[in-house]
Amino acid sequence: MTLDQFPWLTAIVLLPLVASFLIPILPDKEGKTVRWYALGIGIADFILMCYAFWKNYDPSSATFQLAEKYTWIPQLGLSWAVSVDGISAPLVLLAGLVTTLSIFAAWQVNIKPRLFYFLMLVLYAAQIGVFVSQDLLLFFIMWEVELIPVYLLVSIWGGQKRQYAATKFLLYTAASSIFILVAGLAMALYGNNLTFDMAELALKDFPIALELPVYAGLLIAFGVKLAIFPLHTWLPDAHGEASSPVSMVLAGVLLKMGGYGLIRLNMGLLEHAHVYFAPVLAMLGVINIIYGAVNSFAQTNMKRRLAFSSVSHMGFVLIGIASFTDLGINGAMLQMLSHGLIASVLFFLAGVTYDRTHTMLMNEMGYIGKVMPKVFALFTVGALASLALPGMSGFASEIAIFVGMTSSDVYSSTFRTVTVFLAAVGVILTPIYLLSMLRQIFYASDANPTCDINPSCDISDISLKSQGNQEVVCFGTSCVLPSEADFSDARPREVFIAVCFLVPVIAIGAYPKMATNLYDATTTAINSQMRLAHEQVALIRNNETFAVQPTFPNLSEVQAKTVLATK
Repeated sequence: MTLDQFPWLTAIVLLPLVASFLIPILPDKEGKTVRWYALGIGIADFILMCYAFWKNYDPSSATFQLAEKYTWIPQLGLSWAVSVDGISAPLVLLAGLVTTLSIFAAWQVNIKPRLFYFLMLVLYAAQIGVFVSQDLLLFFIMWEVELIPVYLLVSIWGGQKRQYAATKFLLYTAASSIFILVAGLAMALYGNNLTFDMAELALKDFPIALELPVYAGLLIAFGVKLAIFPLHTWLPDAHGEASSPVSMVLAGVLLKMGGYGLIRLNMGLLEHAHVYFAPVLAMLGVINIIYGAVNSFAQTNMKRRLAFSSVSHMGFVLIGIASFTDLGINGAMLQMLSHGLIASVLFFLAGVTYDRTHTMLMNEMGYIGKVMPKVFALFTVGALASLALPGMSGFASEIAIFVGMTSSDVYSSTFRTVTVFLAAVGVILTPIYLLSMLRQIFYASDANPTCDINPSCDISDISLKSQGNQEVVCFGTSCVLPSEADFSDARPREVFIAVCFLVPVIAIGAYPKMATNLYDATTTAINSQMRLAHEQVALIRNNETFAVQPTFPNLSEVQAKTVLATK
């Protein structure tokens, strides 16, 4: 077998899965061997996917590549069919990076370490499986497998309300997954041949009466995962109670599975229904942006504030998907990649801060920037990236979405103006709640009256060896001298993890083509398909077959003949 014939994607999916089942038999008493083993598997799988894409993936092609197909259960029409294109390849790399670093971030797990790292590796495999599956039934299986590790990771290693948060996550996501199964069966059974292969499903000519309810069902399923209002309420609870490594995966990868599903299935297989639902997606995107931003202000828990920030940022993905422009869809993809990196580093640094202060409540912190300057610097860079500072990846993605929606000729000027204006309100709110978070954590705490601009504490009540000329600072709700603080600054391992996220954030912000070149050909092809579907819907409207929104233009006689020629 030559390297060209090697089943790269199958190996990438199965390596962490098979490796996870070896953890119970590893000779290890204190969990140190297990954590090194899990980290080694994560790094090996990430290197494997990087090598496979570097050697065999052509970003200039919009077709599926590295395709592998093996008959699995022929009675059900189920095949092991995997491949990647410009939509899935970047998300596979994102999942590999985030999950590997989250394993490294969980270095201090000492409660049931075998089970923890076993679940992390299973989750690793399931995430990759979702992004590479080209069989709809296989896609559903991978989607369901991913739920079990997350539920256990939150319910065992979470906070005080971990059982409630984990159960809520499972109920929301498992119930919504039923819509994927029903929609998949409806598409597979339609027509003369039973098939779950996405390439074959794309060739079926579904009637609009079937497309619309199937699209609505998939929108609910993927809307829960993407945290679309009002299906988002599981997210703040899950983030608030999950450990930071799990939150990194939740925000960095799992949310992106919802956006990926909308592009892969809703847009790829149900393009005519997408024409109807696109304005709804744009409106939901605006609601997400403003609702998430406003709710962030009300959160005193640091991780819940970051969770609502994720809800807000996912609204931009919806607007980009609904734009009917190359630039808009490009921006949606870049927003998913950018947010995956930024949210992961922010939740990681929130965990680093919690390890020192033992609290997530921002009003119990204050002035800790003097004690932990490295954490403060890294947190500040992450927050600036999240608020879309020019030169960061968040700015490149959001400006692409804004320009994409503004330049769209599908919507009326009023619709575009209102959408962009309301989305811009969210952009204004974002730096306010993020910078106020930094102020509360690292500068001052309103809850501690003794720790104001010039903190004055009763030093005699504190056991200190020497005061010297140091200025007393407030660390959480305690007044201490910096040199006598019981808490250390960021360790080399923690700095390394944060830098691994921040370097690509800055690099993509400086040169966005580093990321967009991976998927530009595919998003352009998808948008061409959407534009054609829009013209076909407009043509049918001219023939008064069914009603559409007034934002859709009528076609001239010349345009109608052109569209008919392509059908």
